[in-house]
Amino acid sequence: MRTSLPLVWCAATGLACLLIEPATGFDLGTLGDEHLNVVPRTAEETARIGAVTTPTTDFTTAEPFEERPAGAATVRARSNADAFSQPSANIGFEGELEFKVGNGLFRKIWVTAPASTEASDGLGPLYNARGCQNCHIKDGRGHLPEGPDDNAVSFFLRVSIPAETALKLQEIEDYIGATEEPNYGGQIQDFATGGIPAEAQLSVSYEERPVELSGGETVMLRDPTYALSDLGFGPLHPDAMLSPRLTPQMIGLGLLEAIPAQDILALADEDDADGDGISGRPNLVWSREFDKIMLGRFGLKAGTPTIKHQSAAAFSGDIGISNPLFPNPWGECTEAQTACVDAEHGDDGSHDGFEVDETGLDLVTFYARNLAVPARRRADDPEVLRGKKVFYSAGCASCHTPKFVTHRLDDQPAQSFQLIWPYTDMLLHDMGEGLADNRPEGRANGREWRTAPLWGIGLTELVSGDAAYLHDGRARTLMEAILWHGGEAQTARDHVVDLPKPDRDALVKFLESL
Repeated sequence: MRTSLPLVWCAATGLACLLIEPATGFDLGTLGDEHLNVVPRTAEETARIGAVTTPTTDFTTAEPFEERPAGAATVRARSNADAFSQPSANIGFEGELEFKVGNGLFRKIWVTAPASTEASDGLGPLYNARGCQNCHIKDGRGHLPEGPDDNAVSFFLRVSIPAETALKLQEIEDYIGATEEPNYGGQIQDFATGGIPAEAQLSVSYEERPVELSGGETVMLRDPTYALSDLGFGPLHPDAMLSPRLTPQMIGLGLLEAIPAQDILALADEDDADGDGISGRPNLVWSREFDKIMLGRFGLKAGTPTIKHQSAAAFSGDIGISNPLFPNPWGECTEAQTACVDAEHGDDGSHDGFEVDETGLDLVTFYARNLAVPARRRADDPEVLRGKKVFYSAGCASCHTPKFVTHRLDDQPAQSFQLIWPYTDMLLHDMGEGLADNRPEGRANGREWRTAPLWGIGLTELVSGDAAYLHDGRARTLMEAILWHGGEAQTARDHVVDLPKPDRDALVKFLESL
């Protein structure tokens, strides 16, 4: 252990603790939030945070403020598909105007260049969707292909091959080197503009298998098999690693971005020093926005550091739209895809040479940052409280950390100093062979995933019109999702399997209330 490291505030425990340096070769003590306009906490605030974020031991009633998972940004829970599409409750009139303009860009349907609608041209030439909202259905999760002829625009494959670690990342000794597949880039696009072939068509099939639970209950799990056909640019590299991805919901992103990095790092226990079988690890990634190594927060493997970076990458990879962080006008086309690179694009002087300029990218970022978390439902219901106790006793809260307090921020009042309940530690965990995609991303190996936030999970089907959970949507119910947990979560999963059925039902009720 490096004795030169400073004491940091561990909000999750309410104690000062020593930040133990994992075997990364990178000094995590330098990994701050200097890109945010942070107002330092006072000693009094630190004490209050420690008290309010200490895990509860009383399951007889809801905790104070539990019904408002996003603090003052929480909105009323709607009973229709617009439940995830509301602006944060505390952004004010001017903020709502900016949110609505960003929403317009998020919902925009892009067209092929050249077009009479110059503000909307630049699609592709290779793409997965024609607009952000097409993937993030009503700002919620995507849907799976419904058959062999269904191009599910919200479901796609990431692809990469092993490579040497880039020089700027070699300070992270355990960074796993990878690069884009030479013919197909970083993801498979199944649509293309006129005259250019799509990269491939993706299909998924399932084989069901039973899992026996206590009390004679049986749950059927779906083992997925993915297949690519109609490869448009030759065979894949023999070392290609592919990972299926279903688009996640978008609520509460600004609040996750505002959690102090040190509070997240304080939860990491890479060598399982406390012996509880949980060894969360931070992902460390390169920021195009700030030109440095930063804590990964977003994406299914925490592969991007900020909402702006995530939005810019999606514009480029998913829609083929150039922007200040990803400036190639042909999006993700590779050198092997010459017709794609040479096609006419929508970059012009009216947008500073991009298809989405800095102003447009900032508006979409503001929109994504301020999509509100709905209020809890039935937080004081006895059955929900029983399920909450099961959640804690099974060990689920060891990774799905219930509470944080965000930074006090000078220029982001909607995210500033809020008690939030996202139920994630934002760290990477080994989820076992059953969920492994065998494709690394940053420090994340092929079995590791970022703990998914659980807020809003009970509204998934209402918003998206489909119940599809986990990184690839294979789970049709919350119980199926639990039963897929392995690796560090195996003990918690087995605990749930052995519970009496009424306790399992209560656990699901609790999750549905989030």
